[in-house]
Amino acid sequence: QIAFMTLTLFPIRLFFAAFMMLLAWPFAFIASMGSDEQELEKPLSWWRKIVDVLLKAIMRLMWLAGGFHWINVKGRRALPAEAAILTVAPHSSYFDAIPVTMTFASIVMKAESKDIPVWGTLIKYIRPVFVSRSDQDSRRKTVEEIKRRAQSGKWPQIMIFPEGTCTNRSCLITFKPGAFIPGVPVQPVVLRYPNKLDTITWTWQGPGALEILWLTLCQLHNSVEIEFLPVYIPSEEERKNPALYASNVRRVMAEALGVSVTDYTFEDCQLALAEGQLRLPSDTCLLEFAKLVRSLGLKPENLEGDLEKYAERAMKMKKEKIDLEEFSAYLEFPISSTLESMFALFDENEYGTIDVREFVIALSVVCKPSKTLETIQLAFQLYQSEKGTILEEDLAHILKTAMGVSQINVTHLFRAVDEEEKGEITYDEFYRFAELHPHFAEDYLYSEPMGDGSGLETSSLPAPNGICTDFSPENIEEKRQFLQKKLN
Repeated sequence: QIAFMTLTLFPIRLFFAAFMMLLAWPFAFIASMGSDEQELEKPLSWWRKIVDVLLKAIMRLMWLAGGFHWINVKGRRALPAEAAILTVAPHSSYFDAIPVTMTFASIVMKAESKDIPVWGTLIKYIRPVFVSRSDQDSRRKTVEEIKRRAQSGKWPQIMIFPEGTCTNRSCLITFKPGAFIPGVPVQPVVLRYPNKLDTITWTWQGPGALEILWLTLCQLHNSVEIEFLPVYIPSEEERKNPALYASNVRRVMAEALGVSVTDYTFEDCQLALAEGQLRLPSDTCLLEFAKLVRSLGLKPENLEGDLEKYAERAMKMKKEKIDLEEFSAYLEFPISSTLESMFALFDENEYGTIDVREFVIALSVVCKPSKTLETIQLAFQLYQSEKGTILEEDLAHILKTAMGVSQINVTHLFRAVDEEEKGEITYDEFYRFAELHPHFAEDYLYSEPMGDGSGLETSSLPAPNGICTDFSPENIEEKRQFLQKKLN
C-alpha cells in the first residue's frame, strides 16, 4: 500500500498541502503588518475577523489534504472569560497543530520558529509567546508573559502543551508548571488518534519528521479526536502551589484518556536513552535520583561546577562514610524529606551511613548522561589507590552506581581489561579497552558469561512507555519505597 500510495496519492497530497500553506501566507502577512502590542489587545476589527475565517478554512483544507477528512470534536470550547488557558495533552506529534489552527489560540513557541519561511509568518499571526534559547532569563520572562496575558482578560486564549515535549501517548509525563502559575481557571483538552496504524507519533525514538509525514500522507484516512473537558477551577491551595495544580489537572486528563501518569519528566527519559557506552537498564534508580536532584531545586544541566566541588570534597574524605546530618552539611542543604529520600538511595544495608563517592558518580551521570568515560574517569579518581589503580570490587561499586542498580557482576569485564592479570587496573587501561570495545557494557555486562542470577536485577514493575516506571496515583507510595531500596 505504501509503495502504491507513494507513487500516486502522496505527491498530490504533498503538493496540495504545500499550496494551501503558501495560500495562507499573504493573508497572515498582511494581517500581521504594523500590529503593535496595544492593538493586539484590542478586539478584532471586522477585516481581521474575515482573515481569521479565511485562514481557518485554508488550514482545514490543508489538513484535509493530509487525510484528516473528519475531525471529531467533543465537548464545548470555553470562552476566554471562562478559561484563559487551554492545556492540551498528550503532545505526540506536529499534527497536534490541528487544534491550534482550528482555534487560532496563542501558543508558546521557540523564538527561532518565527524565522522559518512561510510557517514563521503563520506562527506570528496567532500572537505566540516566544521563548528564546539564547536568553538565560527567557523561562522567567515567558512565565511572566503567560501570567500577564492570562490575567489581562484582553488577549486571546493561550494554548499550552504542558508536557513540554512529544511522547508516545501511553502515559502522561510530569506537566511543567508554566500554565498553572497564573492560578487562573484552565480548560483541559485531550487529543486522540484512533488509527489502526500509528504513523502520527513523533518522539525521540523511531521515525523522523519526514518519514512520519510520508507515512501519514500514504494513509487513505487519518482520524483525530479533540475533546474539550470541563473548565478546571483551582482551589486556593492549588493557586498557591502550581505543581499541585498541574498534577491534579494531569490526573483529570489521564482519567479522560484512560492512561496512567508518571512522575518522571522528559529530562528523565533523555537520561535513560542517552547515547554512551553504558546503556541504563529499565529498572535504574538514577531516574528517581534525577527527580530528587530537581526537587532540591538543582538543575542537572547547570551542575557541572558544583559537581567538581562535590568531587573534591569526596576525594578528601576518601572511604569515610557519612550520616544524614553530615550529608546535609556536605551538600549545604537543610534536612528535608527529599534529602532523606536521596540519602536512602545510597544507604547500604540501612546502616544509616553512605559512601559519598557514590553520590558524586550518580550526579555525574545525571549531569552528563552521554559522557560515560568522563564519569568513569572521575570515578577512578575517587576510588584509585596511591598507585592510580582500582580493584575489581571498586569497579563493581563504580558501575553499580553509574547504572543505578543493586547488583552487578564485573568479573568478566575486569579480567578482559586486566590482560596482565595484575588484579588491578588503571583508568588508562580501561580507556584503551573502551576505545577498542565501544559496546563493552553490552558485550561484558549484559552477556551470558555473567551467569544466571549474578547479573543485573530485573524489575517486575510495568513500564507503559518503555522508559519510565508507572507512577499512577494509587500505587505511587509502594513504588517509591521500592526505588528507595534499590541500592540497599
